[in-house]
Amino acid sequence: MIKAVLLDLDGTVYRGKEPCPDAPESITSLQKLGLAIRYLTNNSAARPVEITQKLQAMGIPCEPSWVLSSGMVAAQVIAQNHKSVAVVGNPGLHESLFEQNLNIVDFENAEAVVVGICHGFDYQILRKASDAIRSGAKFYATNPDPTYPFENNRLAPGAGSIVSAVQTASGVVPIMIGKPEPHMPLAVCQELNISPEQTIFVGDRLETDILCAKNSGSNPWLVLTGVSTESQPGIPGSHTLSGLVNYLTALNS
Repeated sequence: MIKAVLLDLDGTVYRGKEPCPDAPESITSLQKLGLAIRYLTNNSAARPVEITQKLQAMGIPCEPSWVLSSGMVAAQVIAQNHKSVAVVGNPGLHESLFEQNLNIVDFENAEAVVVGICHGFDYQILRKASDAIRSGAKFYATNPDPTYPFENNRLAPGAGSIVSAVQTASGVVPIMIGKPEPHMPLAVCQELNISPEQTIFVGDRLETDILCAKNSGSNPWLVLTGVSTESQPGIPGSHTLSGLVNYLTALNS
């Protein structure tokens, strides 16, 4: 029996400032079915309180404890292995690292370098980050997403585009933390004391969300409100989240 629904955010629940079609009423219905709701985002800058406020303003149920980002998990992994880190990322990633008592330092003094979405990324940051990695700093990446969907069916460059630049300049392949790696869904399973087989992972991107479901042992569900616009053979899914509500209502009845 499915006990928890794990939801990607960008392209699954919202696009920028707009909720995806059927998302508010569908997630409310999933909660009424008694299912635990968790939001797993590759956006390394996302912070639980901010995401909660954004979703609640859209009429979508959320609590801060329901939100887990690639930046939060990256901070946990880095803190297990290092004391200092240099950051290519937005303020939200810095906050996640501070919460794990990591020292954020200049690139030349870093044991590790973590790369996420960074709206201020430029050539100097690229040079300093790649120099540090070539000099022995461990290279972590929050996620490989080349783009993310937002309003008016547009795509913005994602963290993966920045990660690729640093990887190319340094010649080093990063340790990947976010989807499609299984860290986030497995962390939720541990929190809820359930098995991955008791979860369904919902996303709009095959190479991250759906692959993450498979890598973690969760049940995949593809929606067509974001990057993917066509159903895929052998992968359960629906155009919007309302199809998932219908499926789980029948499954759990």
